[in-house]
Amino acid sequence: MHFLIDADLPRSLTASIRQHGHDATDVRDIGLRSAKDPVIARYVREHNFCLITGDYDFADIRNYPPEQYAGIVVLFLPRTATAAYINQLVDQFLASEELLPQLAGQLAIVEPGRVRLRRT
Repeated sequence: MHFLIDADLPRSLTASIRQHGHDATDVRDIGLRSAKDPVIARYVREHNFCLITGDYDFADIRNYPPEQYAGIVVLFLPRTATAAYINQLVDQFLASEELLPQLAGQLAIVEPGRVRLRRT
C-alpha cells in the first residue's frame, strides 16, 4: 500500500510507515505542502494512494466519498499530540493487518484503541 502523508503530520511518519513494509510519500516532498484539500484529494485518486491525515475535513464523506479513494485514514488527535504520539498511533493502526486489506474504498477514523471503518 502507498500512503500519502498530509502536511499536518510529522515527517517522521514516513519512516514509521515504511517500517511496516508500505510505501510512503510526504506532501512536502512533492510540492503539495500548501495545497488545498481538493488538490490533495485529486492527487491521491490519480495515483491510487491512501491518504493519511489529521485533517478532519477529510472525514466528511459528502465531500470525500470513500469509494472514490484507495483509502482515507483520518487520525483524531488531541491538540497536544506529539510526533511520538502520532507515530505510535499509526504503528498500532498498521499492526492491525486485518484492517489494511479492507481499507480501499473506506474511511478509517483512527483513535487510541479504536478504529472505525466507514463507507459512503
